Amino acid sequence: MEEFGNNEKGKDRDEVFSKSVRAGKRTYFFDVKTTRGEELYLTITESKRRFNNETNKFFYEKHKIFLYKEDFEKFNEGLAQVIHFIHTGEKPIEPEQTSDNFADVNFDDLGQNPTEE
Repeated sequence: MEEFGNNEKGKDRDEVFSKSVRAGKRTYFFDVKTTRGEELYLTITESKRRFNNETNKFFYEKHKIFLYKEDFEKFNEGLAQVIHFIHTGEKPIEPEQTSDNFADVNFDDLGQNPTEE
């Protein structure tokens, strides 16, 4: 009997479960994988079919995020709040945030050395 996450050649040892969802022009892949330490995590991949005018061929543009078990609850809460806002227009009441909260990150600042400012 095959161990969880292993195939007969030992490749893709970390893949446990996958689900794909077609949504319009995109396909989303939800892949549950394991680390070497047998911890589960999720990869979410968005795939869009694109056409390259230079080569006259189709290709797939992919964007991937990795979501680890310790972040599931907060990720799910944030996603639920955003979806609720989209459906209702109601913003959630946020608790007072402290300055050490990582939600204060400005995406324009990512990748910049703070001493370069």
